[in-house]
Amino acid sequence: MAPSERARATVRNVIVRNVAARNVVAMVFLLSSRVLPAGDAPVDRARLAELVSKYDGGSIRPMGHAVLPELVRMYESSDEEGREKIAAIFYQLKWRSPEAKRVLMKDIHTRHQALRLHVQYALGSVSDDLDVVDALVDNMEHDDNPLFRDKAACSLAYDQIHLTPKQKAHLYERLIAALGSPVLQVRQIALQALQIHTGQTKGFQPNAPGEQRRRQVEEWHRWLAQYRSSLAS
Repeated sequence: MAPSERARATVRNVIVRNVAARNVVAMVFLLSSRVLPAGDAPVDRARLAELVSKYDGGSIRPMGHAVLPELVRMYESSDEEGREKIAAIFYQLKWRSPEAKRVLMKDIHTRHQALRLHVQYALGSVSDDLDVVDALVDNMEHDDNPLFRDKAACSLAYDQIHLTPKQKAHLYERLIAALGSPVLQVRQIALQALQIHTGQTKGFQPNAPGEQRRRQVEEWHRWLAQYRSSLAS
């Protein structure tokens, strides 16, 4: 190779090495300066406790999902008044959390009014498990407190936000079964929940004679069969 050619080759090699070095430096800079997601940031426990005391889920949300384990820990170590506030936060955040569901289910039958209401509202916001639906339907049908029955129906009507269409079929089946309850209020609130979900009543009259109600419930069962068939098609 002629001297001039060797010189040009040397220059090309230097340029290639410099470009490669700059690329490495740029990559290191980008990696070192990457902003971590909010969920990776440490939780400010004092700030979280302050916001919980104010029922301020809107200000907790930007702290990210990392707050969920801390909220669960706080729930387990709190008295009923404290648990009621945290249940309200779970409801506001509406983030799925098996651990939140686990601790909330422990209070599904509490007699503390505010805690019970917030637990019933929150469960559908943290879970799509069907045992949550079943627990709420059982409260709606069998609790001896009319207020708890009514608010369980409200949760079934409005707060089961994570259910898939297939899972909703189970919810509808339980509500339709509740139309056969011997308790007038239960029939009324079960119908209201069904109407909110489907926009229909099928002519069901909660205070009609038993035989008439039975025929109207059969209409609901036919509708449910069609709904399930549509999911399979």
